[in-house]
Amino acid sequence: MSRLKTPAAEPLAKAPSLVADAYQALKNAIRDNAFAPGYQGSEQEIALRLGMSRTPVHEALIRLQEEGLVRVLPKRGVTVLALSPDDMREVYDVIIALEGMAAELIAAMSPKDRRPIVTALESINAEMKAALQRDELDAWARADDRFHRALIDGSGNTRLARLANTIMDQSHRARMMTLRLRAKPTKSLKEHQALIAALKSGDAMLSCSEAQNHRRRARSELLPLLDQFGMKHL
Repeated sequence: MSRLKTPAAEPLAKAPSLVADAYQALKNAIRDNAFAPGYQGSEQEIALRLGMSRTPVHEALIRLQEEGLVRVLPKRGVTVLALSPDDMREVYDVIIALEGMAAELIAAMSPKDRRPIVTALESINAEMKAALQRDELDAWARADDRFHRALIDGSGNTRLARLANTIMDQSHRARMMTLRLRAKPTKSLKEHQALIAALKSGDAMLSCSEAQNHRRRARSELLPLLDQFGMKHL
């Protein structure tokens, strides 16, 4: 005998998707500073701004709290957590270590396995170059974020990727906050190209070094900017 679908089955199936949609929309808004550091609001207000119902937004906020992006205060709403310059130093310390390891793992792969990863990185770097030529800094920043995520994901190490996920969201916030305070980021293109060349060669130590030096240089530009412009929080 065939089993009939219950009326509740379809809504239950949709619920996880609604939470996932709310989570991604909220995370993107925080990463791009649409909900800036220090922002406070009720769950209802946030749901209205996102055009969503309150229940999936509540579940998404709990998840974002676990990732250190927000604090949910019972009966008082939600606060988007800010990052201090010391926080950013720690963020970059972790990113430098993780991206160096990712580059090393990719370089150690067989040429056949690393070829599609390198091709993807080349394609994203070309997008970054085109965005700079059009003076579209926001498009450049989004592509830069994708480049670094492709590097992490390309390592094939799911635990490394899980560790990197939240910390990279935090570095992206800093990237967006300081985007127009810095010189045109042409150095990033050259450093990405040097990393790609090292990966192509299969030199694991050089690949690790290029990845880490790129992030160290970015850190050396970012942290003085925070002092220069009196930005105590990001």
